[in-house]
Amino acid sequence: MKIIIVGCGKVGYSLVEQLSVENHDITVVDIKEDNVRSITDALDAMGVIGNGASYQTLLEAGIRQADLLIAVTNSDEQNLLCCVIAKKAGNCKTIARVRNPIYNTELEFLRKELGLAMIINPELASASSVARIFQFPSAIKIDTFAKGRIEMLHFRVTADCKLNNYKLLHIRTTLKCEVLACTVSRGEEIIIPRGDFVFCEGDIVSIVATPANAHIFFKKIGINIGHIHTAMIVGGSTIAYYLARRLLSAGISTKIVESNPARCEQLSELLPEATIICGDGTDQNLLLQEGLENVQGFAALTDLDEENILLSLYAKKVSKAKVVTKVNHTSFNTVLEDLKLDSIIYPRTLTAESIIKYARSMNNSLHINVENLYKLEDGKVEALEFLIKNEDPRITNIPLMNLPIKKNILVCCINRQNRIIIPGGQDVLQPGDSVVVVMTGERLQDISDILMN
Repeated sequence: MKIIIVGCGKVGYSLVEQLSVENHDITVVDIKEDNVRSITDALDAMGVIGNGASYQTLLEAGIRQADLLIAVTNSDEQNLLCCVIAKKAGNCKTIARVRNPIYNTELEFLRKELGLAMIINPELASASSVARIFQFPSAIKIDTFAKGRIEMLHFRVTADCKLNNYKLLHIRTTLKCEVLACTVSRGEEIIIPRGDFVFCEGDIVSIVATPANAHIFFKKIGINIGHIHTAMIVGGSTIAYYLARRLLSAGISTKIVESNPARCEQLSELLPEATIICGDGTDQNLLLQEGLENVQGFAALTDLDEENILLSLYAKKVSKAKVVTKVNHTSFNTVLEDLKLDSIIYPRTLTAESIIKYARSMNNSLHINVENLYKLEDGKVEALEFLIKNEDPRITNIPLMNLPIKKNILVCCINRQNRIIIPGGQDVLQPGDSVVVVMTGERLQDISDILMN
């Protein structure tokens, strides 16, 4: 496909980085020459210097031949205007990033009235991700499929966890748990485990299960599953606002520590049920006075990665809280892994994943449609949710054990008419099924790509 990306910031760079490897024809547009050059020098993309909301600039970028325009500048209004002009100048699909909370209740109206394919709010998506983690604190990260009916939970195997030195096959045969282990991250190695695989302390395991079965599983292996009742957030960002609103609606007592007095006043008006503390979030004495030692959930959401990391390490040292750390840069992931932080969220990665999911679904065949796409383990693993629309004699109505499925590919979930199936060897795929597939080292465009040639 021919894709135009307006805005060459962090999200724009991430989009080009991930879309270019899928053989799309990409043109980037930005008013700053240095921003354009930073992408075109490093990645496979053409560049146009100019205002993306300008008709002439979009013509120069090839809007009349474009299939998709993605507007991710720092201005919500410019992103929306880019999309409107793109729709008039060409006949492409459009996606806009809109971040200001004042538009939050109007996103669906704007999308329909302006004819956009999608509106992305990265702060809201990040807050939703943190809220899910706080509601299931034993998980490092939670991804959802089948419209929330199935969850992929990532957790760490500890020394006292029953999975330590435990064979995978015993999860079903001995523990009698309806869960499926999808991937195991062990140091630099990513493994899709088989039945004889033995878990070790320090492994980061991802499982798929319904929420109810996940609770049963964690209880049986001795991992805490209780929801949090108190939370502290450092940093009064937009993400903090969205998160506090979610937590308060769930009955969780919430404190926000913010250093800017004007922002504190805004938050007090927007969130009357929350406790807003005006002070330096890096002041250890202040955090202890406000009850950090006894809090059950802690989120470091300042604008500085380094500050968030240090705050999280301190919170882990003085409390038993579930700790979530916001990180904007992904350059030092291996260093962060060594720090053993509980959960890390990357807002720009969440944005890029949502857009790439849509781009891939546009590019797929008429018979199969990608419903969801998640990049896992720093992009080393993909989880795809396919919708099987029609009969295919190569894959449908054949027991999974008889399908010649490629190595390092696992069919981990089937959603059949809202009934969730964690598949075994005798299960089959049928038209109408929504199927979640996890893989390493492969790029699938079609469900049939899981088969060996």
